[in-house]
Amino acid sequence: MFNIENNNDRYLNYNQILKAEFGERVQKISINAGFTCPNRDGSKGMGGCTYCNNQTFSPEYCKPTKSITQQLMEGIDFFKHKYHTQHYLAYFQSYTNTYDSLDKLRAIYEEALDNPKVVGIVVGTRPDCVNDQILDYFADLSKRCYVMIEYGIESTDDKTLEFINRGHNYACAVDAINATASRGIRVGAHLILGLPHETRETILSHAVKISSLPLTALKLHQLQLVKGTKMAKQYEEHPEWFKLYTAMEYIELVIDFIELLNPKIAIERMISQSPPRLLIAPDWGLKNFEFIVKVEKQMQLRDARQGKRF
Repeated sequence: MFNIENNNDRYLNYNQILKAEFGERVQKISINAGFTCPNRDGSKGMGGCTYCNNQTFSPEYCKPTKSITQQLMEGIDFFKHKYHTQHYLAYFQSYTNTYDSLDKLRAIYEEALDNPKVVGIVVGTRPDCVNDQILDYFADLSKRCYVMIEYGIESTDDKTLEFINRGHNYACAVDAINATASRGIRVGAHLILGLPHETRETILSHAVKISSLPLTALKLHQLQLVKGTKMAKQYEEHPEWFKLYTAMEYIELVIDFIELLNPKIAIERMISQSPPRLLIAPDWGLKNFEFIVKVEKQMQLRDARQGKRF
């Protein structure tokens, strides 16, 4: 088992875990399967979460007008020139990827797995959009390929979840994560650091709370204000609701968060990058790998390590 106790890293890197499991590099291929969201179609709400604009994380090849097979082929073609040997995971990313009947879901996932270069699936969804039937299917599927279910937690504070129009509370996320992990399925989670009205203490309390959950991996990213969202309008009208961190402030916040985090939870991401044409703020001018280098350097200077204060 790969962990921070038997290597020189200061945090548990999820990419290294994948590489150790498969013996070579693993690349996710984003898939847009044309799903919607219960927070958009009226079953839970309208308008979606206040921060959400799905254009911010959909690659150009990732269009719902294309078949699953075509998106995979174009994604693999895009990445194959960078790395000669690697495995691929079909990453169902846009909107809520369990929000349909099991028969339709099964057909979508199986189409992706029909590609001989695809060794598994990663399914992004909401904690209020899974049930026993779907989770039992994922449990069976995980016996023959790699399966991870990623849940958007975003915050562990119910006041924040209500304010951002999330449509579920934190207890819902806890229940879904426990139900998934109890079936032997890998579980990922997303958190946004810096949501409106959240203090530094509130943000760090997220690390404490999620550390008790059976998570495989965690994605963190800074709050980004994106054009075309309700939150962008809120920022224009009430900038005092927001704390937009500088790059260095966020680095220190992330390191404090990591020190509180259960060392068994792998870190998959620390920041996110919205397309420049959509991003309002903050604009740090840093690529992901440049940011990670700065975090690792600062962790070394501070002698920080994941779980140091867990």
